[in-house]
Amino acid sequence: MKSITIEGQLRTGFGKSATRQLRSQELVPGVIYGGSQEISFHAPAAAFKKLVYTPSFQIAEVVLEGKTYRTILKDLQFDKVNDHLIHVDLLELVEDKKVVADIPLKFVGASKGVKDGGKLVTKMKSLKVKTLPKYLKEQIEVSIDNLELNGNIRVEDVKEEHYEILNSPRIPIASVVLTRQLKQEEAAAGTPAAAAAAPAAAAAPAAKK
Repeated sequence: MKSITIEGQLRTGFGKSATRQLRSQELVPGVIYGGSQEISFHAPAAAFKKLVYTPSFQIAEVVLEGKTYRTILKDLQFDKVNDHLIHVDLLELVEDKKVVADIPLKFVGASKGVKDGGKLVTKMKSLKVKTLPKYLKEQIEVSIDNLELNGNIRVEDVKEEHYEILNSPRIPIASVVLTRQLKQEEAAAGTPAAAAAAPAAAAAPAAKK
C-alpha cells in the first residue's frame, strides 16, 4: 500500500484572518478526524500535491510535533477563482474501526467481445467500500476475460473479500459495445437485425403516399 508523508504543524490561530494569513504563506489548513480527537493543522501546499493530484489511492502519514497520524483523504476545497487548494479533510485510520473509502478499479485480462471486434467501455473508475484499515489497498482488480459483445460487468459481479461494496449492485462498471465498423460488417453480411430492418425501410415510402 503506497503512502506519502506530510509534515505540518498544529494550528494555533483560527478564524478568517488567521486562515487568510496561512494561505498567504502558501500553507493549507486541514483537519484530521475519526480518531480520539479532532486535530487542526496546516502544512505547505506543495506537501499535498502527491496526495491530491493523482488518481491513486494511498495513505497519508501526517507528522505533527513528532507524532504520526495514518490517514486517508476524505474531502478537498479549492479556491473558486484561482483553483488553489485551500482546505483538506483527512480521516484517521483506527485499527478496529471500519472506514469508507473509494478504491480505484483496475480491469485485467482480455475480453472476448473485444477480440470479436467490440470496444471496451469503462463506466466507473472506483467503488465505494467499507472495510477495516488493514484491508485497504491501492486498487480492486476486475477480470474482463468473459466479457462478451453487448455484455456488462455490474457492481454485483465484483467479489472482494473483506469488502462491503456500497454502490448500487445493478450499476454497470464496464461493457463491450459494437464498433461502427463491426455494425457495418454485420449489415453487409445480412444479419437477422439488418434483414428485419430492410422490409420496414422499404415500406416506409409507401406509407407516406
